[in-house]
Amino acid sequence: MNPQLQLARLLQLASPALPVGAYTYSQGLEWAVESGVVRDEASAGRWIADLLRHGIGRYEAPLVFALMAAWTAADAAEVACLNDEFLASREAAELRAETAQMGFSLCRLLRDLRDDSLAGVAAAVDALPEVAFPTVWAGIAAAWQIDPQAALTAYLWSWAENQVMAALKAVPLGQAAGQRLLAGLGRQIPTVAVDARKLPETGWSNFTPAFAIACARHETQYSRLFRS
Repeated sequence: MNPQLQLARLLQLASPALPVGAYTYSQGLEWAVESGVVRDEASAGRWIADLLRHGIGRYEAPLVFALMAAWTAADAAEVACLNDEFLASREAAELRAETAQMGFSLCRLLRDLRDDSLAGVAAAVDALPEVAFPTVWAGIAAAWQIDPQAALTAYLWSWAENQVMAALKAVPLGQAAGQRLLAGLGRQIPTVAVDARKLPETGWSNFTPAFAIACARHETQYSRLFRS
């Protein structure tokens, strides 16, 4: 595939316009605001950066890379195994519902795009009883022949951007603060992506207790804007 077309496809996958409803989720950040743990630009930056390095960077990111490798090798059994592992790793009901809903929406988009190069991905996810968002996202990225390192960087950027947008609404923060947060996170993302690609599966870990507690407590939060 033409490198410029690969870039355009990657920007499409990482865009907030991707119709999967990511903007409706905060992944526990809203409860962190409610509890006072996140209260300003500095504390929002610490919360998101800690999750980037110690949460998504050490589990979801290497899993996305492994999924891309499995899709490229047409290893349906490995894709199914990694998909099940990710679903099982979601500690809170809202987190699990989030990835299943976004996965479902992305599966629907597979067909709406009417792209013959995605037919194999569509057929494979149809065989799975429930599909996690990273599974479908990695499948599309692999089918579009996007460089795995670039794909992983964009995946992390998309997650960070969504977290910052949630902070802008929930704290709330101004637009300039949001751009400062994104600039700081952007400096960290390349290193996190490289480290994730090198991390063996035996080293994967999503052990982030405060994050899990925040996600669980959000389920009974009285007043909220977000679904997680």
